[in-house]
Amino acid sequence: MSGTALSAPVVIIGPMGAGKSSVGKRVAKALGVPFTDTDRVIVREHGPIPGIFADRGEPTFRALEAEAVRSAMATGGVIAVGGGAVTHAATREAMRGASVVLLTVSPEAVADRIAGSDRPLLANGGIDAWQTIMDERAATYAELAHAVFDTSRRPMSHVVDDVVAWLGADTRPETRTTTEGAP
Repeated sequence: MSGTALSAPVVIIGPMGAGKSSVGKRVAKALGVPFTDTDRVIVREHGPIPGIFADRGEPTFRALEAEAVRSAMATGGVIAVGGGAVTHAATREAMRGASVVLLTVSPEAVADRIAGSDRPLLANGGIDAWQTIMDERAATYAELAHAVFDTSRRPMSHVVDDVVAWLGADTRPETRTTTEGAP
């Protein structure tokens, strides 16, 4: 499927530790399109995210994130955004017109993935903080998603194949699929 033209950029959303960057990079490679990880863009241009949160606050970070998403949307391809990107109205607006893929993950599966991380919103609470944040964002994730794929117990390669197949089959925003409970 290399070189497939996408009808719209693909934005991958989901909670911390769901595999947005890993899946996004592999989907972009499979499709032969650019990949942008907005968190990496922010780090490259503005320094480490924990430092931005500490020195300039979350509102400044969210504004930088919205700008990174706008820029990535102009480039096209596959875009992985931070877990909290969907909480900011300007970022949601910047995502308009994209095919939005939600990656989900269970708390049990994510616990090992986020252990020892320097993620600012988990600094004082670990998996309980993750669950609270996930609960706060769940409705927004569901509202924005055109397709949902669970990464909890499936090899990333299978998730990538499912996303590529969904994109190849139909990228109209009305389409909704899920692979929850799939082998």
